[in-house]
Amino acid sequence: MSSTPRPISPCVQVCRIEPDSSLCHGCGRTLEEIACWGRLTEAEKAPVWKRLEREGYVKVPN
Repeated sequence: MSSTPRPISPCVQVCRIEPDSSLCHGCGRTLEEIACWGRLTEAEKAPVWKRLEREGYVKVPN
Protein backbone atom coordinates (compact mmCIF):
# COMPACT_ATOMS: atom_id res chain seq x y z
CA MET A 1 0.00 0.00 0.00
CA SER A 2 1.32 3.43 -0.90
CA SER A 3 1.73 6.31 1.51
CA THR A 4 1.48 8.85 -1.33
CA PRO A 5 -1.76 10.77 -0.87
CA ARG A 6 -4.29 10.99 -3.66
CA PRO A 7 -5.08 14.37 -5.19
CA ILE A 8 -8.07 16.28 -3.87
CA SER A 9 -10.05 15.37 -6.99
CA PRO A 10 -9.63 13.04 -9.96
CA CYS A 11 -10.61 15.92 -12.29
CA VAL A 12 -8.16 16.42 -15.18
CA GLN A 13 -9.94 19.45 -16.71
CA VAL A 14 -11.31 17.40 -19.63
CA CYS A 15 -15.00 17.69 -18.84
CA ARG A 16 -17.16 15.89 -21.36
CA ILE A 17 -19.91 13.45 -20.44
CA GLU A 18 -20.06 10.42 -22.71
CA PRO A 19 -23.71 9.85 -23.71
CA ASP A 20 -23.45 6.06 -23.85
CA SER A 21 -21.84 5.55 -20.46
CA SER A 22 -22.85 8.77 -18.63
CA LEU A 23 -19.25 9.04 -17.43
CA CYS A 24 -16.95 12.02 -17.75
CA HIS A 25 -14.44 11.37 -20.53
CA GLY A 26 -11.65 12.98 -18.48
CA CYS A 27 -12.03 11.63 -14.97
CA GLY A 28 -14.45 8.72 -15.30
CA ARG A 29 -16.91 9.92 -12.68
CA THR A 30 -20.67 10.15 -13.08
CA LEU A 31 -22.42 13.51 -12.91
CA GLU A 32 -23.69 12.61 -9.44
CA GLU A 33 -20.18 11.74 -8.24
CA ILE A 34 -18.86 15.02 -9.67
CA ALA A 35 -21.66 17.07 -8.08
CA CYS A 36 -21.27 15.46 -4.64
CA TRP A 37 -17.47 15.08 -4.57
CA GLY A 38 -16.79 18.04 -2.27
CA ARG A 39 -19.27 16.76 0.32
CA LEU A 40 -18.18 13.12 0.32
CA THR A 41 -16.08 11.71 3.14
CA GLU A 42 -12.81 9.97 2.33
CA ALA A 43 -14.55 6.65 3.08
CA GLU A 44 -17.27 7.50 0.55
CA LYS A 45 -14.68 8.54 -2.06
CA ALA A 46 -12.60 5.37 -1.62
CA PRO A 47 -14.74 3.04 -3.79
CA VAL A 48 -14.93 5.69 -6.51
CA TRP A 49 -11.12 6.06 -6.47
CA LYS A 50 -10.73 2.27 -6.64
CA ARG A 51 -13.05 2.07 -9.67
CA LEU A 52 -11.26 4.95 -11.40
CA GLU A 53 -7.89 3.30 -10.78
CA ARG A 54 -9.17 -0.09 -11.95
CA GLU A 55 -10.62 1.43 -15.13
CA GLY A 56 -7.43 3.40 -15.85
CA TYR A 57 -8.75 6.93 -15.35
CA VAL A 58 -6.20 7.70 -12.65
CA LYS A 59 -2.81 6.25 -11.89
CA VAL A 60 -2.35 4.35 -8.67
CA PRO A 61 0.00 6.37 -6.45
CA ASN A 62 3.33 4.65 -5.80
